[in-house]
Amino acid sequence: MSRTIHFISGLPRSGSTLLAALLRQNPMLRAEMSSPVAVLCERVLPVIGHGEYATMFDDQLRRQILNGLVDSYYAGTPEETVLFDTNRAWCAHMRVLADLRPGAFVIACVRDPVWIIDSFERLLRRNTYLVSKLHGVAHSATVFDRVEQLMAVQGAFGAAWQAVQDAYYGEFAHRLIVVDYDELVADPVRVLAALYDVLQLAPFEHDPNALAFEGGQAFDAALNTPGLHAVRPRVERTHRRTILPPQIVKRLAGTSFWRDPAHNPGGAFVIAPE
Repeated sequence: MSRTIHFISGLPRSGSTLLAALLRQNPMLRAEMSSPVAVLCERVLPVIGHGEYATMFDDQLRRQILNGLVDSYYAGTPEETVLFDTNRAWCAHMRVLADLRPGAFVIACVRDPVWIIDSFERLLRRNTYLVSKLHGVAHSATVFDRVEQLMAVQGAFGAAWQAVQDAYYGEFAHRLIVVDYDELVADPVRVLAALYDVLQLAPFEHDPNALAFEGGQAFDAALNTPGLHAVRPRVERTHRRTILPPQIVKRLAGTSFWRDPAHNPGGAFVIAPE
C-alpha cells in the first residue's frame, strides 16, 4: 500500500519554502525545500510512454515504476509520516498524479506576479558580483533583460506560471489547493488550519514565530543565487515600494486570476485574502 503523500508546487518566490518550514514543525509531517522526484519522473516518462521502448510497458507497470521512484526516495522515512514533496513541475503533471496517487492533493503556492518579479529583482541585486543562473550572462544587463528571461516559456517564472494555470483550469482542479502568499504571511494559522482540514490531518499547534529551516544554501549556491530559499525566523508581512519600472508593473498588474471566485471553473480550493 502506498504511503500518504501530497505535493507542493506553484509559483516561485510565493512561499513554498516558508510553508515547508511551517509544516515540518509537526513531527508527523515531512516537507522539504525541494526534491528531485518530479525531475526523475519526467526523465522516465519519455522512456516508458514514447518510442520503441514504450511497447514493453503496460499502464500497470508504468504506475509501478513511477510509484517506485517516489517510494524509493522516501524509503528511510517512517511509514506513518505524511510526506509533502516539493517541486514546481508537479502542477504540470496533475493527470499523472491523479492516476498514481488518487488521494493526493497538490498545493500551489501563488502570489501577485508584480511582487514575484519584484522579489526576484531585489534578490538578484543583492548579489552584486554574481550572475544568477536564473537568467544567465546574456540576460543580466538590465531589469528588462532579466524580467524577459524570467518570464520566458522556460524561465523560472514563465514555466511555473503556465503550469499553475494548466492545473487551475484543468479537469483535476478539485485536487488543487491554492495558497496565496499574502494570506500565508498575514494569517499563517488560518492557512494551516484550512490545509489540515482539506488534507484531513490530525490537529497540531504550529508556531509561526519560531521557524527554523536550513539546507537550502548548497542548492542556492549551485544556482549562483544565495538567499533564494532563505526563511526568516518568524512569519511577518513586509510593506515596501516596488523597484520595477512602470512598464513592467503595468504588464503584470491584475493577473492574479485565482482571487476572482467567479473564475474557478474546476472547483479548486483557494486560500486567499477575503
